[in-house]
Amino acid sequence: MTSELLRERLAGVVAIPVTPFDHDGALDGAAFTRVVSRMIDAGIQVVTPNGNTSEYYSITAAERRRCVELTVEAAGEACSTLVGVGGSVPEAVEAALHARSAGAQAIMIHQPPHPFMSAEGWFQYHRDIAQAVPELGVVLYVRNPRINGATVARLADAAPNLAAVKYAVPDPVRMATVSRDCDRPALVWIAGLAELSAPGYWAVGATGFTSGFANVEPALSLRLLDALRASDTEEALQIWELIRPFEELRARNDSEHNVTVVKESLAQMGLCQREVRPPISTLTEPDRLLVEKMMLQWTGALQAG
Repeated sequence: MTSELLRERLAGVVAIPVTPFDHDGALDGAAFTRVVSRMIDAGIQVVTPNGNTSEYYSITAAERRRCVELTVEAAGEACSTLVGVGGSVPEAVEAALHARSAGAQAIMIHQPPHPFMSAEGWFQYHRDIAQAVPELGVVLYVRNPRINGATVARLADAAPNLAAVKYAVPDPVRMATVSRDCDRPALVWIAGLAELSAPGYWAVGATGFTSGFANVEPALSLRLLDALRASDTEEALQIWELIRPFEELRARNDSEHNVTVVKESLAQMGLCQREVRPPISTLTEPDRLLVEKMMLQWTGALQAG
């Protein structure tokens, strides 16, 4: 795959699949393939196994590798596999090397959760991982407002395989500042807070957005993308309003339901079980009913065209 095609796909809907578990708590590979294949069949062109919505910090290294292999198998030529990697530098490099051997096209480096991170350490961490797999595209996952444009530009110069920045700081003005100060036109800027943030970040230079919602109704995510590309603000905001309650429920109480709302929706559709692993938990019955109500609204919107 050329770097141009990868960047073209990253400037779209970047879907993060859930990691389904069976009733015994084990990885359900068949359900995983079912969910991923359904997104690809709908037109999703980038899937990120082992993202945060995949319960990255609750699944084992062996399970992560299996999810990568299943994604590559399902994706074929129609979709790029963007693998989430993280942990210590050796752990992240090992995961990146596996992604390469499995046939993935790119890696997304999780922001280090270290409590004492410095800007220079952030640079070294990402540089070392990116340089270990020069054949793969690299996407940064930026959640820290301290990371500035000059640091991202320095990393782009040190790692020419840097393809995109998934910007997940809840401040579009900050994203505009960082991207403008970075001044590397080849980089794709992705709104990293899903559909809820997409219109605001689009206005300041994002050309793609991440999505957990795409697990559930990928057609609506793609319709939002089309409306943003067409500068059809009215259509974009109509779709945004449909998705908004779902994303607000995911974000409630410091995003404690980020995964469980998606899995609950899929469970109600019969696509996977609602089981999650600690330290997160399943929804209460009232919240399950809220999800059911939302799904009826989406069905009506899709039927209306």
